[in-house]
Amino acid sequence: MITSGPIIELRGATLRFSDDAGVEELNLTVEPGTIVGLIGPSGSGKTTTVRLLTGVYRPQAGSVRVLGQTPARGNRRLRQQIGYVPQLFTLYPTLTVWENLNFVASLYGMPYLGRRRRLKAVLEFVELSTATQRLGRDLSGGMQRRLSLACALAHDPTLIFADEPTAGIDPVLRTRFWEHFRQLRDAGRTLFVTTQYVGEVANCDQVGVMRDGRLVIMDSPDGLRRRALGGEVVRLVVEPQGSREAAQALLRHPAVSDVRRARDEPGALFVTVEGASEALPVIIRLLGETPGVIVRTAEEYQPPFDDILVTLLRQEEGRHV
Repeated sequence: MITSGPIIELRGATLRFSDDAGVEELNLTVEPGTIVGLIGPSGSGKTTTVRLLTGVYRPQAGSVRVLGQTPARGNRRLRQQIGYVPQLFTLYPTLTVWENLNFVASLYGMPYLGRRRRLKAVLEFVELSTATQRLGRDLSGGMQRRLSLACALAHDPTLIFADEPTAGIDPVLRTRFWEHFRQLRDAGRTLFVTTQYVGEVANCDQVGVMRDGRLVIMDSPDGLRRRALGGEVVRLVVEPQGSREAAQALLRHPAVSDVRRARDEPGALFVTVEGASEALPVIIRLLGETPGVIVRTAEEYQPPFDDILVTLLRQEEGRHV
């Protein structure tokens, strides 16, 4: 069920542990039914932000609102609407999968007689239906992560926080986790996810970039690419002997804002434009009419998000020099 109004609101939220630790003047609004990803270097303040939003910490300045309320440890009504997947496995190693999940359900006050169907559905959702009698200590790392997600979903929360939920697990399981997250989003849930795998932000609706305790950028994945690249990029490969003529012809066209040659691939050009899909036929037609230029391939180029993050952080650093 999608809640009306913002799910999360941070207004100038500040929490300092020391001169170089904590978060500073965080401003953020999260709409319902979305996946928000938070990325940034280690120590940039991602986990501290999650702890502010879940009520573990209180801000020294500014305000934090979650589901229209101020998060606090004693706010039972709010906690019943929130699920939390921690970085580390924190369940009971000597209890079975079912016992762990059943125990967490009891903490949320789920009626004993009515909870069985819900818990079975959650275990099926995270693909642990066949492991109900295995002890927590005997689960693989990936299965422990899935059990943590199941426990976070046991009470059917509106808002789910996941702090680096895919850290240390294999790429196949990471893909499954994000499939689960998208299914939850499509069912109306809101997810706030921190991740150390920058490429995962492609699965998010909005992405926050943190640096030194500050939220320096908030945008969609496509918006981040455009910020880093100055637009969208078309990658061309032409016959090497005609690459100079191709670059000159492209730079004269009003639809092109920049052309860069690849140092390690003769004939490869990266062309910055406003919109790649609209510019591609224009570029191909232009080069087809340019003497000495033969186009081998032309396609929209999307660099890895790791490169995008590095570029964005360098840009941000340059603004503060």
